[in-house]
Amino acid sequence: MIAIVGGTGPEGSGLALRWARAGESVIIGSRDAERAKAMAAKIAESVGHLGSIEGADNVTAVKMCNTVVLTVPFAGQAELLKQLKPSFRPGAVLIDATVPLATAVGGRPTHVLGVWQGSAAEQAAEVVGKNVSVAGAFHSLSSTVLHSDQAVDCDVIVCSDDDHARQVASELATKIPGVRAIDGGKLENARIVEAMTALLITLNIRHKVHGAGWRVTGLGI
Repeated sequence: MIAIVGGTGPEGSGLALRWARAGESVIIGSRDAERAKAMAAKIAESVGHLGSIEGADNVTAVKMCNTVVLTVPFAGQAELLKQLKPSFRPGAVLIDATVPLATAVGGRPTHVLGVWQGSAAEQAAEVVGKNVSVAGAFHSLSSTVLHSDQAVDCDVIVCSDDDHARQVASELATKIPGVRAIDGGKLENARIVEAMTALLITLNIRHKVHGAGWRVTGLGI
């Protein structure tokens, strides 16, 4: 079962839709439980009997799942994780998709903010502590494409210091048609991936598209 914290937003709901289509059990988390339930009902209507999806407040969603995906704006990431820390199950996996974009403080979305820990994913790991394994992943997937019926022409780069967290994130990535999971090495490499995501936003703006993504070539996988 997968909890998506921030699951009512474009990215979170897009991932929920794709994983429900793949037959996964998904809980959409939100500060507002009723809003989460409404989004879950909307997605359930779209996917039919393919998967199981429900909505709950963030705390309940985290308590119910061993896998938690975080898809919230960077401005609220640390404070939200501090609130949720007591709710994580021991040994849970947190997959952080946060990108520290300047929009969090009113700047341009093509600029990455400096993070004391090095990256949003490393900040997440510091906040939740050693009982939760953290991976950085799903930064570059277009929410527009996720909400469509087409395959997602994009690789997901997974960074983690924990092999289990890396495996969980990679398996979830490959459940989305068209997506490959690429082992990006240590969690500290998430700072590079997050910066690449800002560049990807620049490319989408410059070329007036919404679905540009990354492909890594020559790996033989």
